[in-house]
Amino acid sequence: MADRLDELDRKILLQLQKDTSPSIEDIARSVGSSKTPVWNRIRKMRERGLITREVAILDADALGFEACFFVLIRTSEHDAAWQKAFLKALRERAEVQEAHRLAGDIDYILKVRVPNAKAYDAFYQALISEVKIHNVTALLSMEEIKSTTALPL
Repeated sequence: MADRLDELDRKILLQLQKDTSPSIEDIARSVGSSKTPVWNRIRKMRERGLITREVAILDADALGFEACFFVLIRTSEHDAAWQKAFLKALRERAEVQEAHRLAGDIDYILKVRVPNAKAYDAFYQALISEVKIHNVTALLSMEEIKSTTALPL
């Protein structure tokens, strides 16, 4: 699908990745087009699944979620039942912002956002009470240097 994007589509997507709150008229002006073609292109990109949803990005620190942990998980279990239980446990926990299955020595990495270390421990205890995990390493992020949802179009 990326090969079917022309320069105007890319400009629109770059603008929307920065901020979706401006009006269609303002977006059209910023990308050098008029309102109707921009609105039609956005509608078509939604229909094609290029734009999947629009969300508000909240300030975690301002809301009291000051601790960000990256959790490395190794498991000795690889059967379908374990994986189903593990994925269910992750999906039910709002603290888990991201979860990835990896190639290599680590099976999964999670990004977990909580108020503090005590809250992380509560998350950890709940997780290991539901699923058997061979090894867990939690890494506390000392400083967020870069965080973006924008793709390099």
